[in-house]
Amino acid sequence: MSYAQRRRFLWILFLCGIALLALAASATTLSRLKLEDLAQESTAVARLRCLSAASRWEQGEIWTETKFEVVQREKGSLPGIVTVRLLGGSVGHLLSHVEEVPVFYPGEEVYLFLWGREGEPYQVLGWSQGSFRIARNPQSGLEVVTQDSASAAIFDPQTRAFRRGGIRNLPLAIFREKLHKALKQEK
Repeated sequence: MSYAQRRRFLWILFLCGIALLALAASATTLSRLKLEDLAQESTAVARLRCLSAASRWEQGEIWTETKFEVVQREKGSLPGIVTVRLLGGSVGHLLSHVEEVPVFYPGEEVYLFLWGREGEPYQVLGWSQGSFRIARNPQSGLEVVTQDSASAAIFDPQTRAFRRGGIRNLPLAIFREKLHKALKQEK
């Protein structure tokens, strides 16, 4: 390898190192939120059906706005159609993925713990922690709920360690009981 090639290789290696440091510096650590925390800190909670999702550039970042129809309101005042705005998405041939930011698809139903100010699009509280997917068991026809963060390692401030956990395949009726109990504790 010639001197010029080694120098170019070291320069590329240096730039890659700087890029990795920049990524690490901008990393986010989520702190685990219990269902009671989500209920208390959210401005609205509802069962929603995804209608559409559209991504666009805004100030150098890609954002996705997803429109939902309200199926069942549990907390807060919501219009019939709710807009949720989250970082990440796809514009043209570019994809921006932010770990633990949920992505929604038309037709699916979810329970979301929302946070926002009147007149502005909502955010999902705790990102994947505030998103609960509803699925129908093909054998029994029973609806079950799974928290998006159930398989993610999230920081638990009580144990000061990362752990996996969350709601996974919980029958919808039991989830709603837990949700209503958490919402009553909030008051």
